[in-house]
Amino acid sequence: LFNGAVMGFGQSAWMNIILDQFDDIVMNVANNYRPKEECDVCSLVMAKYRGTINLSEFKAVMLASLRSLVPKDWDGNHEVAWGWLWENVERMLKNLMGKPQIQEKALERLIMSL
Repeated sequence: LFNGAVMGFGQSAWMNIILDQFDDIVMNVANNYRPKEECDVCSLVMAKYRGTINLSEFKAVMLASLRSLVPKDWDGNHEVAWGWLWENVERMLKNLMGKPQIQEKALERLIMSL
């Protein structure tokens, strides 16, 4: 998260939660269901995070990191591809935000009724 700290996002501890799942998301992007499953797991962990989560910050840090890792090979096609991937991940995560807390309460009521 060096780039994140340099860009002023050093206090955004939630980025580590995404980083923990991001490798699995990227490595399984060709599998239609796996990135969604990884986002499901990520959203469950993020549901326990107390603080503000701004997913667009991750995109900025991710792209800056990738640009610095492969500066000679990086071009507009890479920018578009990685941007597309993150926009899809961000959309899935946003759709899941807030749902784990609701589902946890419903599951607790079900278990207590047994």
